[in-house]
Amino acid sequence: MNAKKLTLGGMGAAVFATLFTAVPVAAQENYMFLPSLVYRTGAYAPNGVPFANGYADYIALVNARGGVNGIKIKLTECETGYKTDVGVECYEKLKNEGPAGATVFNPLSTGITYQLIEKTWVDKVPVHSMGYGRTAAADGRVFKWTFNFPTSYWSQASAVIKYIGAQEGGMDKLKGKKITHVYHNSAYGKEANPTLKILAKKFGFKLNLLPVDHPGQEQKATWLQVRRIKPDWIFMSGWGVMNQVAIKEAAAINFPMEKFIGNWWSSTESDVVPAGDSAIGYKGTAFHGAGANWPVFDAIKKEVYGAGKGAGPIEGVGEVLYNRGLINTVYTTEAMRTAMAKFGNKALSGEEVRWGLENLNLTAARLDELGLGGFANPIKISCRDHETNGPVRIQQWDGKKWVVVSDWITPMADVVRPMIEKAAMAYAKEKKVPVRKCDGTD
Repeated sequence: MNAKKLTLGGMGAAVFATLFTAVPVAAQENYMFLPSLVYRTGAYAPNGVPFANGYADYIALVNARGGVNGIKIKLTECETGYKTDVGVECYEKLKNEGPAGATVFNPLSTGITYQLIEKTWVDKVPVHSMGYGRTAAADGRVFKWTFNFPTSYWSQASAVIKYIGAQEGGMDKLKGKKITHVYHNSAYGKEANPTLKILAKKFGFKLNLLPVDHPGQEQKATWLQVRRIKPDWIFMSGWGVMNQVAIKEAAAINFPMEKFIGNWWSSTESDVVPAGDSAIGYKGTAFHGAGANWPVFDAIKKEVYGAGKGAGPIEGVGEVLYNRGLINTVYTTEAMRTAMAKFGNKALSGEEVRWGLENLNLTAARLDELGLGGFANPIKISCRDHETNGPVRIQQWDGKKWVVVSDWITPMADVVRPMIEKAAMAYAKEKKVPVRKCDGTD
């Protein structure tokens, strides 16, 4: 692939890499500009790289097929190193790029997402924090420019508790059980805690919260506490090296892996492979498929890698985080397609793509057409609901691959949605944000 890199003054290690431009920009004014905030370097690179590769490869496939309704996409990466301040600077540098400005930002960081939310109101560029970020953004009445579909940290936490309840023989059997949340000591890691606290009170289980400081390489003290507490189940919201260290430490104290569940950022190949056989039996949540057994992956291997335009090693196609990057751009390009039905086949602005995100209806039939039938659930976004209470399922590591071990688990909307609305309204009051009626007039 042809890649141009520019080092930006004041950003230290932050680098722009323009990828997959089908024709010289000067000769193609009618293209859409898509920024990609990545971390291919730093402590979290093992997680950031496969996600960025899947994200880039799907855009390369779309461009190889002529773009979205004939309009190609210029993808530009900005290296953040998973640092919030650098991510904000990337946003400021990229928001006005392209014929109509940036179409949508995917921050790939809860910390960055928190900082961008208020900026989007002024700049009119949407943010899609897919399965991360501020969970209250699920209430589109307040967070017009932010989306977190197909599901959120609060929904995920409630689905995990439902799964644990089912494994124990019923939700009533949770009373008196000990559940420990081991979490990355950051805005991201703390997101699930409010839900877990409410569910602990509702179902009578004893909750222990154990934070792990960045980057998570030293956890002896944490696991000494786990050994003392003797939890029945552990749920983990980790990231990067923290996850593999935690799995090794859990094995060292003989904690049963089948009762250790990582969230969807804690259940990837980079988390379990370094732990070797001690990771066998470890479980994790997922909102999309693992592996490459869908037609879209055959197309990527043939049309992208076959043309020498792959973003990474072909062996990485189908890894969990590669697939997550891919489904992220599926949502983005389908939102663009949705917006074009209203605004025409042209270079879309961020404001127009925001409309496309809010009116996205990705059906099972359309997923089949994309070569992704059964890979992810159909979704339908609305003004009121930017998350959709999407279901999750549990997968388990067998030493070689992830194996699905549960049906799709619907989150507890009766618990989560009131929390979302309460948090959103409190945010609206604090920030003096107008609350939309979502009746077609706003």
